Amino acid sequence: MDESISGFKQRGDWGDVVEHGERITLALREAGVDGDAFHEFDDWRPKAHERIDEDVSEKTAKQASVSEGNGEKAGKTPGDDLQTAGEKLTESYEKVEEDDTEGAVERWGESINHVARAADSAGRKAIRKVEDTVYRKVMTQMAPYYFDNELISANVTEVARGDDGETFEFEVNVNDDELKSEVSDVLAEYESEIDRWHVETEKRTEDVAAAEGVEPPEEEGGPESTMT
Repeated sequence: MDESISGFKQRGDWGDVVEHGERITLALREAGVDGDAFHEFDDWRPKAHERIDEDVSEKTAKQASVSEGNGEKAGKTPGDDLQTAGEKLTESYEKVEEDDTEGAVERWGESINHVARAADSAGRKAIRKVEDTVYRKVMTQMAPYYFDNELISANVTEVARGDDGETFEFEVNVNDDELKSEVSDVLAEYESEIDRWHVETEKRTEDVAAAEGVEPPEEEGGPESTMT
């Protein structure tokens, strides 16, 4: 592994980059990191059973996509919001007839908010469709597969392909300098104390359990299970 101001970089075969991701994930956990940003990276990082041009590509496109707006988070389509906007507008007119100026203004404002939310949802949906097409068809041919949030900035690139297999580079940067220093110290301990790192692989216990007529064991996953 090479360490520089731009992050922790590993060059090698697929197993090497998978191991690199596992080590950094475990180092982050040992440094006390948790929460959504951590789990987003843990989900995105390359896994032993994945392919870069399929699985990592799909996860990168999803991660890079425009986030949901308020309407989408509320489970409302643009049509739903437009319908509600019409209802609020009708209520506003009724309030005017009742000489309830305050109520009329309130309903009018609610109507405008629903119209704006409908436009926002429709726009985000259209952008995502373009983003996904452009990313899959163009960007992955020009740029590395990348991940970026407030905790981690990372990218993995296929740098060579030959008779002896593929070669990749996986670079991960911890955005907080103090945390980055802690992770660096933990990674250095791994280098000096762990002789062999067992890469985590996807377990398929259901088939074996069905064949042997027993209940499958509880899943043991995560970076904690990668060391022996």
